[in-house]
Amino acid sequence: MDLSFARLDRDVAVTALPTELAVLLVGVAARQAASPTAAAQARLSGTAPEAELLAPPHGAFHRAVSLALRRWPQE
Repeated sequence: MDLSFARLDRDVAVTALPTELAVLLVGVAARQAASPTAAAQARLSGTAPEAELLAPPHGAFHRAVSLALRRWPQE
């Protein structure tokens, strides 16, 4: 099975967007990224860097369970 990317045909013409349309799309994307909904979503997602998720400072992936397991032999 060949999983490589398909080659572009050399005889295919490249189509460019009209300048006015490209500017319009950039403006729409900028306004959408600056919207209150986008700002709220950015605050909700990714509060901790991925490195901290894989190696938290307290050393346990689930701190409450870790503390319960530490207390278990003592009970």
